[in-house]
Amino acid sequence: MASTEPSSVTARPTTPVPPLVVIAGFTLLAVSFMINAMDRQVFYPLLPDIRTTYGFSLSEGGLLATGFTLGMAGAGLPAGYLADRVSRKTLLVVSIVIYSVGTLLTPAATGFADMAVYRLVSGFGEGMQATALYAAIGAFFFVRRSLMLGLFGFAFGVGVFFGPIIGTSLAGSYGTWHAPFIAFGSVGLLLAVLIGLFVGRRLTEAVAGAAQRETMNYDYLPASPYNRNTRLLAVATAAGGLTVYGFLGLYPTYLRTELHFTPGQTALATSLIGAGAATSLFSGWLADRFDPRKVLLVTYAGLAVSAWFVFNGADTPTWHYVTSFIMATFGLGSLFTNCNSTIQRSVRPEHVGRAAGLFVTTYYVPAAVSGYVFAELVDVLGWTQAALWQFTIVPLAALIPLWFVRSAKIIRSVT
Repeated sequence: MASTEPSSVTARPTTPVPPLVVIAGFTLLAVSFMINAMDRQVFYPLLPDIRTTYGFSLSEGGLLATGFTLGMAGAGLPAGYLADRVSRKTLLVVSIVIYSVGTLLTPAATGFADMAVYRLVSGFGEGMQATALYAAIGAFFFVRRSLMLGLFGFAFGVGVFFGPIIGTSLAGSYGTWHAPFIAFGSVGLLLAVLIGLFVGRRLTEAVAGAAQRETMNYDYLPASPYNRNTRLLAVATAAGGLTVYGFLGLYPTYLRTELHFTPGQTALATSLIGAGAATSLFSGWLADRFDPRKVLLVTYAGLAVSAWFVFNGADTPTWHYVTSFIMATFGLGSLFTNCNSTIQRSVRPEHVGRAAGLFVTTYYVPAAVSGYVFAELVDVLGWTQAALWQFTIVPLAALIPLWFVRSAKIIRSVT
């Protein structure tokens, strides 16, 4: 059978890479992803202060908190297409520069309109980086992609954990919420330079499944990257984006304005979401060993149940520290990692970039409006009933498309 791969892809280097080079290069990429997480996560606990500065309503604040993901969604499909055809390293460096500039410009906003633009620019860069990074990981670590995506999810979770703590600390030390945006944006630019200088193309330009093509046949997978499984997974992924980002965007506001938590208590609760995200290393390992469809079914059910307990339990810091961690374990630790890897596993190796782009787009389009939707529901129903609909009913509904995913059309890891 003739190869369906573009010539630019088949030209990617496939020679073995020394282990130390692999470790050093992917460590630097993981650090850049951690800064990506800090960059986006710091906005949430600072939102009450930002709203006070500009006089934004709750709905406007919710839209700004999660609306940046519209930029991520817009970057997903084109970046995925490019990741299969041009240098992923170039995409990574350019993307980090873009989101860092957007972050640096955020404190310079004069009102809602230009801040929204800066947030979208930042989101577009983050979406480019995520897509190129997922494609590079999925290609280089072809048979252990869930585990390695989980490892990068761990790095992301570390950023989510420390982002609010460092951000609120910088804001308090300098007496302005501008400080963390300037700090994280500057670090991002530095990392773009370091990646450009020290990460080799043999890491980022690997051919997906090259080492297995002599012994493995992928004809059982559909020829199109947009097949039955990826379409069903895309629906479930969209439900996940609506749930997870609605929670991330306004949960700190709920704690401070409704439960009257202190900024420190709010930052810790928000940071423990990052600790939950860091469990992605374990959930990725599970999806490499067991049927990823079943792992996702358990994940969405667990997300729905844990979300109910977050908003229907005790109004104490300890309760929220525990329940927000558990909810994030399902939502960020497992859902994000395994929807991503399972979409990649449902396509032929030459389509890994487009699979990564499909995940980014379908996850972040609903995420972009999730904060606004949740704020509107809160205005009509109150916090508890709004959370029931968006954080419990929506993930339960996602069990329907997941049920019809065909496990036989998913690439399994070599054990």
